[in-house]
Amino acid sequence: MKRTHLPLNALRVFDAAARHLSFTRAADELAVTPAAVGQQIRALEDVLGVVLFRRTNKGLELTDEAQAGLGALRTGFLHFEEAVQAMQAGQSSHVYTIAAPREFVSAWLAPRLAAFRKDNPQARFVIVDGEAADFTEANLDLAVRWIDGPGDLEGSPLGPPERVVLGDGDWIGWPGEASEEAEEGSPVIAVSDAGQAIAAALAGLGRARVPALLVAGMVEAGLLETKAQAEPCRRGYWLVAPRPQWRQKKVQALVAALTSE
Repeated sequence: MKRTHLPLNALRVFDAAARHLSFTRAADELAVTPAAVGQQIRALEDVLGVVLFRRTNKGLELTDEAQAGLGALRTGFLHFEEAVQAMQAGQSSHVYTIAAPREFVSAWLAPRLAAFRKDNPQARFVIVDGEAADFTEANLDLAVRWIDGPGDLEGSPLGPPERVVLGDGDWIGWPGEASEEAEEGSPVIAVSDAGQAIAAALAGLGRARVPALLVAGMVEAGLLETKAQAEPCRRGYWLVAPRPQWRQKKVQALVAALTSE
């Protein structure tokens, strides 16, 4: 019999019926009807080509064939449980690997991770620079990205999608800006990220449209002073992860902490 064709559900029903020697009590354990248990047992007997139970005046009894395989079957189920526990071990781990833009880590994320650790002293963090890091290659739990939505990933926004204009003069462009004001002309100064755009604007090189949440974090940290008003835009900072990571309890706990404001 090919391993991929093992009738695992029927074997689980057989194990329950063998322990109780009763289709009714097995049905109660499995939350199905006794008739469904009987159908699974008959289907398993057809697949195996053996009789598993016989009815006597005292009730159900296991046949010799059923007894012969029962011990190995239960050992197999224990191995299944161990395999599932091993695969879930990462959920109970307290190490978080997070990809985020460098300027966002220093201005906004790091203080909040520190606050999370005060309530969860066992937590450990590995911070990877760059919001485009690959989840599989970098073994990430979460990523912070400046995007207009999570796309194929699960995600939660970190505040509203807003930006702030800093500085005066020609526009400073950076890859995540995606300005909607095409009539204002192309940027004459180009930098690689929002942090450099802010630095360039503060140095007097021009005007930059930058994430409002990043600016708020820098103001909060005492790194910047500005009274510029935030304006809505298409993009915002999002916490994102593939669905399996997103469902992990440790990830859900951190997401809840970071999005609680």
